[in-house]
Amino acid sequence: MKPFLLLATRAEDVAADDEHRSVLEHGGLRPEQVHRVRLEAGPLPAIDLDEYSGVIVGGSPFNSSDPDEDKSPTQHRVEAELSALLDEIVDRDFPFLGACYGVGTLGSHQGAVIDTTFSEPVGPTMIQLTEAGRTDPLLAGMPERFEAFVGHKEAVARLPEHAVLLASSAACPVQMFRVRENLYATQFHPELDLAGLSTRVQTYREYGYFAPEEADAVLARAAGADVDASHRVLTAFVRRYAVARP
Repeated sequence: MKPFLLLATRAEDVAADDEHRSVLEHGGLRPEQVHRVRLEAGPLPAIDLDEYSGVIVGGSPFNSSDPDEDKSPTQHRVEAELSALLDEIVDRDFPFLGACYGVGTLGSHQGAVIDTTFSEPVGPTMIQLTEAGRTDPLLAGMPERFEAFVGHKEAVARLPEHAVLLASSAACPVQMFRVRENLYATQFHPELDLAGLSTRVQTYREYGYFAPEEADAVLARAAGADVDASHRVLTAFVRRYAVARP
């Protein structure tokens, strides 16, 4: 099988490695079936999409909607590199799944309005499929309502007309959308389980997602959630787009 390309931007090793672990586990992938590139660590190497089954973008502490003057040189570089790669991905309708930061990257690239209107606290939320979501091939067999973990400072305030809304939640109208036939972005984290959430809460407790002294309470609220169904989005993406090597 051709590997999937995982584009990551987490500078903290413990969070980056756990994200990699969760993509492997919930994607049903072996280590050799994922090529991870940590964009925060250095420039994006030359990418030949024909070498891959699909592209997965993980979450990020970066916010696409931050003012340019507040973005670090690394964030500016990462955004430029992802935008250039998305030019080819969109043009080819190449399989793409962006989790959380994928909303900011694919959404921004396609003209969505990204701002802080629909931010959500860290923890579980109930996702509701739209009519289009219920008939989307990637979501076949998914329950119409399921829990997933979220935690984000920005979200899509308005989708472009050519994007298809696939899922929403009470606090965030755009939880998942599709562009063309094979380009997907989720605001929720289809890779994230309770162990991974615990790692991220401890790693990013000083990043403004919640008051640092509330970390234990955040995890306590998450402990009773059943997010197994959300992982099926990642599993389905891998199964649908895995390409055998010639």
